[in-house]
Amino acid sequence: MSRNIEIKARLSFEQYQSAIVRAEQLSGEAAQELGQTDTFFNVPDHRLKLREFADSSAELIAYARPDCEDPVASKYFLTAIDRPAELISGLTLTLGVRGKVKKKRLLFLVGQTRVHLDDVEGLGHFLELEVVLEDEQSDTFGIQVADGMLEQLGVEKARLVSTAYIDLLEAEMAT
Repeated sequence: MSRNIEIKARLSFEQYQSAIVRAEQLSGEAAQELGQTDTFFNVPDHRLKLREFADSSAELIAYARPDCEDPVASKYFLTAIDRPAELISGLTLTLGVRGKVKKKRLLFLVGQTRVHLDDVEGLGHFLELEVVLEDEQSDTFGIQVADGMLEQLGVEKARLVSTAYIDLLEAEMAT
């Protein structure tokens, strides 16, 4: 099972635009644009989602991560999926769908960090960092990398959010 240090921050449109410029400078490359739809399934304790990309590829992602505003370790497992519609049907039948998250993601690679700048339908703009850890690297090392990346991108810790997009959408719908 792979692991990373993950952190998420809600951004204003202006902060989002600024972060794009800074991320491009840090990565030395233009963003990779990804259209993504995540279908979350009802599972106890952890999260299970099928991510469909605009190019028709898909992956099943199972992950465990505590809800916390600080950078936190996430353990995950990815599986490429050839027939996503059939898998969605089977998982919907057995588990039920919790909800869907649609987003336009700009992906920048900076060292071992995946910098995501997301425009999430119904929620707005976000920065998500995933510091992908090697087996021998500690969570503390990954947290230091994430904290440094936040600083370089000009995002203050007061902007951090503790939950997944699906949780934020459910909270929005409840109000």
